[in-house]
Amino acid sequence: MDLQQQFEAAVANSKTLSEKPSNEILLQLYSLYKQATEGDVNIPPPENFFDIAGKAKHEAWTGQKGKAKEQAMEEYVALVTKLKG
Repeated sequence: MDLQQQFEAAVANSKTLSEKPSNEILLQLYSLYKQATEGDVNIPPPENFFDIAGKAKHEAWTGQKGKAKEQAMEEYVALVTKLKG
């Protein structure tokens, strides 16, 4: 299975985890997914002061800036594999 197929399988597996991951892990999954599929963050941060979740997501994705798509995919697959284990 090539990396793209492993990534797609991990995305599917992430939706069937036996336990809901912590918010920290969810942000990590989100940011790695966005980096792998869209590259560096390409949207402005939320303007609404009360959009705490949106700001956290934006910050997490921004933290992945410069990471290669393939590396983000590999890290996503490894994280989901660890969570499924």
